[in-house]
Amino acid sequence: MKDKIHPQFFTDAEVICACGSKFTTGSTKKQLKIEVCSQCHPFYTGERRMMDTGGRVEKFKRRYKIQD
Repeated sequence: MKDKIHPQFFTDAEVICACGSKFTTGSTKKQLKIEVCSQCHPFYTGERRMMDTGGRVEKFKRRYKIQD
């Protein structure tokens, strides 16, 4: 590798989630702020929730005539 062309790498970069969870990882930034992590993501928590923005789910159901 060439010298002085690569960004500085932090092995102790802190990741802060919107839910308040914190953990460390390696990154080129010292601090990372994220919206969703494994502590709050529905796939990992087992919580099932339907996120509907602007009635898209209902529009899809009407279009394909899906019954609940």
